Amino acid sequence: MARLAVTRPEGAPERGEAQEAILDAAEIVFGESGFHGATTRAIAVRAQANAALIHYYFGSKEALYEAVIARRAGAINDERRARLAELHATGAVTLEALLDTLLRPTISLGRDPSRGGAHYTRVLGHAASGTDERSHRVTSAYYDGIARVFIAEIAAIVPGLSREGAVRGYLNAIAVAISLMAPTGRVQDLSDGTLADDDLEEMLGGAVRFVAAGIRALAAPGSKPGAP
Repeated sequence: MARLAVTRPEGAPERGEAQEAILDAAEIVFGESGFHGATTRAIAVRAQANAALIHYYFGSKEALYEAVIARRAGAINDERRARLAELHATGAVTLEALLDTLLRPTISLGRDPSRGGAHYTRVLGHAASGTDERSHRVTSAYYDGIARVFIAEIAAIVPGLSREGAVRGYLNAIAVAISLMAPTGRVQDLSDGTLADDDLEEMLGGAVRFVAAGIRALAAPGSKPGAP
């Protein structure tokens, strides 16, 4: 569908400032209400902006939703690529290191209020678990490319692991990452206070060990290092 031309409202702030304010507000509203429950009016009120600005900068609620995903996905995936390049440069590529490289950017962003935090966690959770065309399209557009990179890396480093097994392992790793993005306090409740929900390194280390063991269990029985 062609985007309608919208005249810039008189007195509107510059694009960068206004766009970021709208994206921040949209992230909160989409996170709280989901795509269908969110309204451009509620987003405009939260952003303290004229509703016409949303149409001027983004064109539609759907385009704004996609822009919210794109902004955070870009930051996550840029960090993943940089960390992966560093791993290869130092020759320190192990399954555990790959999983840390995959999971850390997602989990740390989800726990950083200045970068979306719990609000983006909910937006991503809705999109990742959605079965509608919109959810499939945005997750494919902004996450499938990096997913294929890590699937290939995992398949190459785990003896006896098929590409199908690597796909399953990758998806399970992402499910774990999304579940850990926002601190809910549940781990403290269930452990009677012996575990902390704000210890990123302890939590990430446990997640890496757990996922690595699961991926290795998906490999062909009896496979040894160096086996085809």
